[in-house]
Amino acid sequence: MHPTILRCLRVALLGSVLVSFLPAQTPAPKLNFPAASPTASIKQRVGFTDIEVSYARPSARGRKIFGGLVAFGEVWRTGANTATKVTFSTPVKFGGKEVAAGSYALYSIPGAAEWTVILNKVTGEWGAYTYKAENDAVRVTVKPTALAQAVETFTIDVNDFKTESATFNLAWEKTRVAVPVEVDVVKNVLAQIDAAMKSGATLPAGVYFNAAMFYHDQGLDLKQAKTWIEEATKGDKPAFFMLHGKAKILAKLGDKAGATAAAKASIAAAEGGAKAEYIRLNEALIASLK
Repeated sequence: MHPTILRCLRVALLGSVLVSFLPAQTPAPKLNFPAASPTASIKQRVGFTDIEVSYARPSARGRKIFGGLVAFGEVWRTGANTATKVTFSTPVKFGGKEVAAGSYALYSIPGAAEWTVILNKVTGEWGAYTYKAENDAVRVTVKPTALAQAVETFTIDVNDFKTESATFNLAWEKTRVAVPVEVDVVKNVLAQIDAAMKSGATLPAGVYFNAAMFYHDQGLDLKQAKTWIEEATKGDKPAFFMLHGKAKILAKLGDKAGATAAAKASIAAAEGGAKAEYIRLNEALIASLK
């Protein structure tokens, strides 16, 4: 073997022996700390619309929040860390203004007597440092309300449901800001009912019942509701809850005798199935008709 090659092999062998005797290096420990403002997400259906919110939730920790940590008159990320993101699965009205389906960054400008709540088209930005008003989808003005009990951790929720609306709420410290959200439900349901009734298919009792009760609940054509509820309850053994629905419709039409008879029939059907709740509901309805 060539002397040069032999020397190289000896050096390599010696190096490997020395390395084997070196102490092993301990990897640096990884530290894991809890987030000061933990992330949260909510998903709430209003009518046929899904509202999703992703945000970080800071806590007060004894600090003055509005007019202190969060300055009045300045754009706020409405949360912590990355600006809060709100997603609507269908078009909605947010604070009375039309908003297309999609995702938006939620910003706000707090004030002692008035807040501006903003949906901005650019999502994923850290804080409000790169916020640009030119990218706003909508701005709405809302008056804050004072809370009797302080909210320690910033909270967003969707509440106060009605058929076609709810409120989008921000709460922290002793301040609550509520923005009305409106969705399109009645038009959608009426189109479905109309299509079903014109389909020519043999419809189950449940379709007639649901259509009748929707008309009743929304204050629509009660005579049409009566026609459908009679179709739903025409069998030998109509369901106790359908008979109760019939009693409610007849009562609203002013037919006390018919409503009382339907309520009594519902009680009889409910007793067989041990449905105490419907017995109480029917008894209350009968009492209200006297």
